[in-house]
Amino acid sequence: MPRRLISSGSPFERDIGYSRAVVVGDRVFVSGTTGFDYATMTISDDIAEQAAQCLRNIEAALAQAGASMRDVVRVRYILPNAADFPATWPVLRAAFGEIRPAATMFEAKLADPRMKIEIEVDAIIGSA
Repeated sequence: MPRRLISSGSPFERDIGYSRAVVVGDRVFVSGTTGFDYATMTISDDIAEQAAQCLRNIEAALAQAGASMRDVVRVRYILPNAADFPATWPVLRAAFGEIRPAATMFEAKLADPRMKIEIEVDAIIGSA
């Protein structure tokens, strides 16, 4: 089955060697996505704003793949400080509250100290 590569235009993808998302059949695998606004390469200091930007970046990748946030079946949250997670809940609930994908949160250092959250999702096109 052929795969299709989705890019956000982020220099990270080129420099590191990965795709924002990979589509195989009806499956979409979105890479760990941070709160950078890829058009300006800026990132907020606020974790809730970072989470919202992560979700906008993910939504854009899903749209390129022919999917939507409603097709998300799995989400992984990665935070360098797990104690910060509750501050993101209103943003995450707004995006996933009705969809209720399988989810995991874990604590790990991220590539850049400005990053306070990274979100990765898997989706199945048409599963909504």
